[in-house]
Amino acid sequence: FSCQPEKENMQQEIRQVETHLMPAIAFKGEAVPTYEMNERMRRYKVPGISMAFIDNGRIAWSRSYGFHSFDSLKKVTSQSLFQAASISKPVAAMAALNLVEDSLLKLEDGVNDFLSSWKVPNNRYTDSASITLERLMTHTAGLTVHGFPGYERGDTVPSLVEVLNGQAPANTPAVYPDTIPGTLWRYSGGGYTVMQLMMEEVTGKSFDRLMEERLLAPLDMEQSTYTQPLPTRLHEQAALAHDEQGEKIEGGWHVYPEKAAAGLWTTPSDLARYMMEVQSTFQGKSNGVITSGMARKMLSRHQGDWGLGPALQGEGDSLAFQHGGANAGYRSLFFAFAEQGQGVVIMTNSDNGRDLIDEVMRSISHVYGWKLFKTKMKTRVAMDSSELKVLEGTYKLSPRFRVIVEAKENRLIATPSWNGQTMVFYPGFDSTFFDLEKGWSLRFERSSDEGEVMGFILNESTHLTKVQ
Repeated sequence: FSCQPEKENMQQEIRQVETHLMPAIAFKGEAVPTYEMNERMRRYKVPGISMAFIDNGRIAWSRSYGFHSFDSLKKVTSQSLFQAASISKPVAAMAALNLVEDSLLKLEDGVNDFLSSWKVPNNRYTDSASITLERLMTHTAGLTVHGFPGYERGDTVPSLVEVLNGQAPANTPAVYPDTIPGTLWRYSGGGYTVMQLMMEEVTGKSFDRLMEERLLAPLDMEQSTYTQPLPTRLHEQAALAHDEQGEKIEGGWHVYPEKAAAGLWTTPSDLARYMMEVQSTFQGKSNGVITSGMARKMLSRHQGDWGLGPALQGEGDSLAFQHGGANAGYRSLFFAFAEQGQGVVIMTNSDNGRDLIDEVMRSISHVYGWKLFKTKMKTRVAMDSSELKVLEGTYKLSPRFRVIVEAKENRLIATPSWNGQTMVFYPGFDSTFFDLEKGWSLRFERSSDEGEVMGFILNESTHLTKVQ
């Protein structure tokens, strides 16, 4: 009977999370808008979303919404499988650290000492510094290839060595050093693919089998697998991948031989078990897959605020570890505090899923009093309609990627060709406009002589040229 108020409080918290999704930006002096989960799923064309929240060493609650696909009545449940995408990396890194503690790998030695069927090419960049496992894990090894697009089901899938060599049928370039190891942080899925081969060769086992034995089974991640392609027996559990238009990806999902970098199929609850293991060992409460000392090394800062696998944020009692994931048709995120014990995993089956995830994260931050993922407040600025009118037109990134901009009532309506999802941009200062929902920005560029609008910069990084 004494547990009833606690259960009721939890249900209220969950309901608050579901109904208080928030935009990236709101206006100062005005109420911050809040949204409801199903409403935002429709807005972003996300068919399904699943999440798990952890607190004090346990899964406090899990919830799922929507369907395995837009044309299916099969509901997403806590057992539904999603591709974890790049979240595969920190999970794989933890197993690699287990191999380090078993003296099968070393963090500081050159990776070629542990490779036989293929070796990282040596060149002028490796003359003065070594490519090590530690640098692979922290994205500081100077290796190429950011990420992998995967392969359609039924296509010929390359071997791991063919991927590393950029050799057909691989659809990505070769992995090699193009900068001095240890000099800069640059995200590299290629580096984690090298780590995958190292782990296979020092154990003599396939990557999916060693991950099952070293990490998935010990952590009771019973719904998870690194097996690629996904075994037929698990197809019914898989939430199907969707593109930005809300269409199913051909074949339902892509296949990723780059297992350590992108190959994990899992559920939020299973990923929560990985997060709780990291918390427990970091806090010295247990020695499981890795020791407490190794967990603290895992969450120690390197360049780019990166640990041995996960990205890091905050410090001291507020230290948090996290990672996002983006495979074709899937978007996901996990975030957890190392000391405070709370955390969340959110997984979706849509290329638009990250926009929804960001709104959910702001809701969770609000409900649980986190000092992160807050809505930013900006001053509302008025702009003359004639000034807005000259900004109208079609802006091009490439023949396929265009944005139509229209002026309307002190704001700009921008419609991108790649998903048709209308965005509303409000005037700010210094010729910059911002979108409330995602927090995107537009900064218009003009010619130096006549002040003619030449184009705009999206999010301070992507240039689009005005074509009409």
